[in-house]
Amino acid sequence: MSLINHLARLEATSTGRAQPTATVRHRHLSQRPLVLVPLTTAGETGAPLGALVGTERTSPRLLVVPQPRDRDLRFAFLTRLADEVLPYLDGFAADVELTERNETDAETGKKVKVEVELCADAPQLIVPSRAGVEFVRLLGRSMRFRRTAEQDPEAPHPAPPHVPLLGRWLTHFGERARVPGSSLLLAMTDLLSRHWATGQSSLEDQHLGPLLAWIDAPEGTSGAAAAERAERGRDERGQLLCPPAGPATDPAFDNKLLAPAIERYDRARTRMAAAEDAIEADGRLAELTAAEREIHALVESRTRPTWDAVWRGLDVLCTLPESAHAADRWTRDRWSFTMHRDRVAAGEPPQPRRDDAVTAANKLATREREQARLDAQEALDDPLVMAGRRLAGEAFAGEVTEVVSAYSEKKRPRPLVTVRTDDRPHLAERVKVYRSLGGKPQSAEFVAYEGEDAVVLRILDKMGRGKEPEEGSVPRKGDQMCWTLFEHEQRGGPKLPDPEATPWTHGGPPGAGAEAPDATTAEDIL
Repeated sequence: MSLINHLARLEATSTGRAQPTATVRHRHLSQRPLVLVPLTTAGETGAPLGALVGTERTSPRLLVVPQPRDRDLRFAFLTRLADEVLPYLDGFAADVELTERNETDAETGKKVKVEVELCADAPQLIVPSRAGVEFVRLLGRSMRFRRTAEQDPEAPHPAPPHVPLLGRWLTHFGERARVPGSSLLLAMTDLLSRHWATGQSSLEDQHLGPLLAWIDAPEGTSGAAAAERAERGRDERGQLLCPPAGPATDPAFDNKLLAPAIERYDRARTRMAAAEDAIEADGRLAELTAAEREIHALVESRTRPTWDAVWRGLDVLCTLPESAHAADRWTRDRWSFTMHRDRVAAGEPPQPRRDDAVTAANKLATREREQARLDAQEALDDPLVMAGRRLAGEAFAGEVTEVVSAYSEKKRPRPLVTVRTDDRPHLAERVKVYRSLGGKPQSAEFVAYEGEDAVVLRILDKMGRGKEPEEGSVPRKGDQMCWTLFEHEQRGGPKLPDPEATPWTHGGPPGAGAEAPDATTAEDIL
């Protein structure tokens, strides 16, 4: 956490209001996101109790599992969830644009340009909190290997159609959420806490209600007081006015309301099964329906406040303009969605339970590279973020006081620029610094300090190929500019071997000793 963020938290504690830590929105928000508010059963890891899902603020779809320990009811819940999510994903798969991309020729090994399809847009899933992101990953892992009746007619508990396909997509979204800067799957609490600092801890920021209260408190009310009411306020039945932002539930709700309701539902199911004639069965069916409706009402009472809070959070975020580099990161998300769409359409098997050594190393390198790129882009897009880098000695800004023409031994222009600055960058001999010139990074190297507040730099590139620098490529006296000690573009890491060439020290080639994947069925095709 930067010094700017620490100062913003102290200011929030002092004033009772959340303080901005960004002047622009650093994540892309879709015009039509799919909001998912899940609820899980206490003590049952990954056992869904219900969910609100949909793309319209005023008309969410409520999905409920009346008895979470019943495997058939859980599969029915997953089937209904697939019926809601898969059509939304399909709506982005057909609209494509043609673009050129560099690919390696299989015969020559050279890079060649080929024309490929890129989805014009991509879906976006938004959950209330970071725990919701983990629940999506857990659902995907538990669903993508399920066998359907078509795959295995003798399976004891065959999964309904489309459930494995939804599992593959949720797994992809969960993996993509681990890539810094990705916006395919977002947690609302992370989005808000990235752009505002509150006077509470980072753990408390994972409760959407209090977090929103700090940011968007009613007029005349302290954000701290509103957050405390959102966190602790209860009604006459002892239930929280602002339930946890899913998927966890409050113990008071579990013990006082949910457990008795599920018990009544179980008794009604038992009596329904024991009915001896049609008249008695009709009475028991009415009792069972009433018990099921009670559980539906309870689940909705816990998820609807969070659903409204997620949309309220989207309204707050939309007040910030989108950052300049957010569109580039969204394009990479579109590529990710397009490539997974193609893998599914080609009938490739589901993602493995465990990555091989080369795939795991590539994923780690990608996340490290994207984190460095995200940090650089956020600083370049946002003066408030750049101020934090300047305070840390990772950048400096100032006025150009002198420009002296100079040349290298090969008669290339290497002008010397003196910048007067009040910052204290961590500069050493021949350290490279960078500035943005026409959207591209121009590099210079540190030469010497001049006095106590001036830095002498030697410009190294982006000046054209002539004997004299191109117009505008060299700073002029009086220009205000900002230089960074971090690179603006990240380089690729060392080339890794093919997965088939994985050495035995790292587990050997993938698939050695592994079980064969499930056969592809019609439900696996997008």
